Amino acid sequence: MAKKETKKKVQEAEKRLENFEEALTRTELFIENNQKEITIGVIILLAVVGAFLFFQKLIIQPRQKEAVSQMWMAEKYFQLDSFRLALNGDGNNPGFLDIISDYKMTKAANLSKYYAGICYLQMGQYEDAIAQLKAFKKKDLMLSVVATGAIGDAYMQLGDKENAAKYYLEAARLEKDDFLTPIYLMKAGYVLEDLSRFDKALTCYETIRDEFPKSREGQNIEKYITRVELRKKLSENGK
Repeated sequence: MAKKETKKKVQEAEKRLENFEEALTRTELFIENNQKEITIGVIILLAVVGAFLFFQKLIIQPRQKEAVSQMWMAEKYFQLDSFRLALNGDGNNPGFLDIISDYKMTKAANLSKYYAGICYLQMGQYEDAIAQLKAFKKKDLMLSVVATGAIGDAYMQLGDKENAAKYYLEAARLEKDDFLTPIYLMKAGYVLEDLSRFDKALTCYETIRDEFPKSREGQNIEKYITRVELRKKLSENGK
């Protein structure tokens, strides 16, 4: 019995070896028959990679350095809450819109989209704010949270509560942060409660209570939980 099992295992191993050799042979034949095409493909790939590295090193990197040196005044105006000057420049120094236009594909131009979005939000130009913030490639996690929440703020100002709630919830989910997350959970809860989505609002408030009790929002959250539970009961009794 043991000899039969051993023989069977040997046969299976030999079969696997044959299959492997066949596959290897087919691969060798394919390479041999398509050597010219494969060589051309490798050359094209190397050319593309080389062009990309050349573009990054000799074009993008110097432009990024120049863009950073150009946007310092716009950042200063932003810090001083001079949003119009930060956005459009002062006649001598470029604003964020200039950086976006003049230094495309740089990190500075991308960051300027975030700044421009916040400027537009503060200036009450909410659709422009949404456009810039959505165009901002969200690579920095904290800026991603703020940018996403700011899109929610802009939609809220436009009266679009559905999208406001959507972006507040997205901002809350992006990163668990003791300061920012409860802020956006609270905002989402407000809007969802206003939309009569009491279960979802309650979930937001309870998450603040359970996960962020020491936050400013967490210290007073029980009254909001009580309120939404009461509103939910009244709504159910009114049906």
